[in-house]
Amino acid sequence: MLYHLLFERLSQDFSVLNVFRYLTFRSVGATLTALLIAFVVGPTLIRWLEDRQVGQTIRDDPPERHQQKAGTPTMGGVLILLAVVTSTLLWAEWTNPYIWIVLGVTLGCGLVGFADDYLKAVRKQPAGIRAFTKLFWQFAIAGVAAVVLYRLPGFDAQISLPFVKDFHPSIGWAYVPWAALFIVGFSNAVNLTDGLDGLAIGPAMITAGVIGLFAYVVGHSVIADYLELKYVPGAGSLAIFCTAMIGAGLGFLWFNTYPASLIMGDTGALALGGALSTVAVIIRQEIVLMIAGGIFLVEMFSVIVQVSSYKLRRRRVFRMAPIHHHYELRGWPEPQIIVRFWIVTVILGLVALSMLKLR
Repeated sequence: MLYHLLFERLSQDFSVLNVFRYLTFRSVGATLTALLIAFVVGPTLIRWLEDRQVGQTIRDDPPERHQQKAGTPTMGGVLILLAVVTSTLLWAEWTNPYIWIVLGVTLGCGLVGFADDYLKAVRKQPAGIRAFTKLFWQFAIAGVAAVVLYRLPGFDAQISLPFVKDFHPSIGWAYVPWAALFIVGFSNAVNLTDGLDGLAIGPAMITAGVIGLFAYVVGHSVIADYLELKYVPGAGSLAIFCTAMIGAGLGFLWFNTYPASLIMGDTGALALGGALSTVAVIIRQEIVLMIAGGIFLVEMFSVIVQVSSYKLRRRRVFRMAPIHHHYELRGWPEPQIIVRFWIVTVILGLVALSMLKLR
């Protein structure tokens, strides 16, 4: 909105407003705006949730010390969504279809998570939405986004491979189911990671920074050509969305850091995963996301391995899955697990960034 109002309409009369044409300036503005919204709205949201006793419900299977978290206000993902969406709409171009696709998936996944949180926290149904129902709506949202993306004028179904120059094979209509599966898978991977205070939001912010930088690069024809990346016109604006995620994440982490006074719940976790994966699909950097967000995939595959092993051999590989519970049961303090997972994500993010040149 600010781009259209201040740059397109007023910059000819006030030259200082030309600064709004630059993605870098608007990305910083989006970060600070989202951070401010989270800081301002956060305390009010926490009080509102406490007054209505919308607290976290703890199942019997997690480690015993998790019972201390029972009653902690949940649905904190609403705060993240409010900050991200508002900031993005303020600083991004409304004429860019990629912005609307990403916002649609983010809000759609957030709504599915909200319904699950509502059943758990308000209706006191620990199981929440049935797994099949949740997956159905996730695939519906991701599928619609993939079809809309595929049918955009000028969009091609090419994929980008790391370490390979000038090789972007087209997979045709297969792009639609691939994109939908990728978005749903990564969204649930982030959701599985959200089991400790600050565990999911830290890696999500780091990963958003990496993907946001790639979005800026592939959306800049000169830089993309120099680095031999596939140029995606208009994708640079997604950097604004990614930096808004960072700002919202920082603001949320203020309340979510150990010991948390606000938990994001499925509302935030599913939305963050859907947002990151949709951006990666648009800019054709799915493999980069898998590297930068590797901690989320480790959490997801630890569950797959655990379930598969138990069904096939009646033996568990880990003491408990997802894997952060395994380390809890080994005696690692919760803050230690959280910070070490952040450190691993920073390392993975640097590896992903190195792929800008390794081609």
